[in-house]
Amino acid sequence: MAEDYAIDLENVTRVYRRDDFEIRALDDVTIRIPQGLFAAIMGPSGSGKTTLLNLIAGIDHATSGRVVVGGEDVTGMKEKELARWRSRHIGLVFQFYNLIPVLTAFENVELPLLLTPLRKAERRAHVETALRVVGLSDRMNHYPRQLSGGQEQRVAIARAIVADPTIIVADEPTGDLDARSAEEILSLLRELNRQFHKTIVMVTHDPRAERFVDTVYRVDKGSLIGVQAVAQEQVPRPAGTGA
Repeated sequence: MAEDYAIDLENVTRVYRRDDFEIRALDDVTIRIPQGLFAAIMGPSGSGKTTLLNLIAGIDHATSGRVVVGGEDVTGMKEKELARWRSRHIGLVFQFYNLIPVLTAFENVELPLLLTPLRKAERRAHVETALRVVGLSDRMNHYPRQLSGGQEQRVAIARAIVADPTIIVADEPTGDLDARSAEEILSLLRELNRQFHKTIVMVTHDPRAERFVDTVYRVDKGSLIGVQAVAQEQVPRPAGTGA
């Protein structure tokens, strides 16, 4: 049943046209991701991973096919409707953090809540909870330039979860981090998945990610070429939260 899936893409094609050229980024892709899964989308550069993620996040539109995310058919939604839907259902994490340098960690995390009817005290409670979850309660008044790359990504993850989204969508979240920080971020994402039952979909080139996720969806040349369930091993939790 469709309601068992957090993400249900059926026969989805995405074609970009530039002048006389046609680029088929996705070609008749059907992919279903169950609720509560920590999923990785992997494949070579140009395989269609980011296009797939953008469709799931409602950032892009399919040329044809059907896209159902969080139980809602987003295929034909207009931009304003999509923006409202994203604010309720999608938490976005990017490779380069996308933090605003003149705002503190607290203020960066609070940003999505400024579009909600929450009062100031309620927003503060949400932000403090999100920063505590990612292990940065003691850094809330720091600016991005005062944080390490791993800490900046933790702030970005706190921003993604502060409004309690249905699905967390992460685009190469470890791509700009050293090995230790990358593993700490992957551990944090898995903890969010396990403790808070968040569906997480992550595009990544990082082979270490396979140790942390439940299922790997492999794409190549715009097609889904395989789905691999991952046998979970016990991954040691990194010492401290100084990523």
